[in-house]
Amino acid sequence: MPVEAATLSIRVVRDTRVLLDEDLARLYGVETRTLTQAVRRNPERFPDDFMFQLKPQEWEAMRRSLGEKTTHGGRRSPPMAFTEQGVAMLSSVLRSPRAAAVNVQIMRAFVRLRELLAENADLSRRLNDLEQRYDAQFKAIIQAIQALMAEPPKKKHPLGFRAEEPSE
Repeated sequence: MPVEAATLSIRVVRDTRVLLDEDLARLYGVETRTLTQAVRRNPERFPDDFMFQLKPQEWEAMRRSLGEKTTHGGRRSPPMAFTEQGVAMLSSVLRSPRAAAVNVQIMRAFVRLRELLAENADLSRRLNDLEQRYDAQFKAIIQAIQALMAEPPKKKHPLGFRAEEPSE
């Protein structure tokens, strides 16, 4: 399984990167029902920071954003969402060679995603630094150019009466 397949399945729910049970089941080559049964039989291995069930409103919003129809058929309850640690724990409850291989690829996908986010954050920070550093310099240059382009001020005559010299 290529890392890109796992990366595409990673979603952000409640400000946490997760994989949904149906996506994991597809990657592991098992039915969603089999995966959820294994998790429910081992609740001590999946605390809230490893796995949580989506709320009906969250699931509905996600389905709408994906363009899925909400008519009859399909799942009856919202899916389980697994964090990176929850995915790692799945390998202990799904004991197959494929589960172990898929887990390695998923972990690599999470690491790659973290690297990309760190690179983007670093790039954004560097751009902000450059912008702040050069803003003052560019401002001075723009003001100098505007001063050069402006028309010279007209010579003003002093106010009041100006006596003319008598002519002979």
